[in-house]
Amino acid sequence: MTALAVALAVAAGLAGAVQAAVMGELGERAGIFPALAFSGIVSVVLGIALLLLAKQSVRGLADVVREPVWLWTGGALSVLIILAITVASPRIGLAATIGTIIALNLGMAAAIDRFGWFGLERIGIGWTRVVGLALLGAGAALTLSKNG
Repeated sequence: MTALAVALAVAAGLAGAVQAAVMGELGERAGIFPALAFSGIVSVVLGIALLLLAKQSVRGLADVVREPVWLWTGGALSVLIILAITVASPRIGLAATIGTIIALNLGMAAAIDRFGWFGLERIGIGWTRVVGLALLGAGAALTLSKNG
């Protein structure tokens, strides 16, 4: 199962930049909010199709609804992420958009690890992580410059 997790993480890493490029172009052609809404529709359709393939029913959705509302924020955060890449990619460039997202993703992830937020196990942050995060932040800042 670890190999599958790594493979999915690699695929998501590759897909993220493509998604930002595609959503930026779709937003420019069709409008930001129609592109965002259509992306959500595609996600719902594919998500339900995958649920049906994996479980042969939609009964698992009732289990999700019974979870605390704060756990539903993943869907809202997905909308924010898709909105951000749709708006940012054509305006600041793909590298700057993805660089900024990745740097801040890792910074927030380090804070979540350190403090054990959202029920996750606490993981310390040593000097190597701090240096890595600082370098990522510097790299993201440098990508914001369009001087090539």
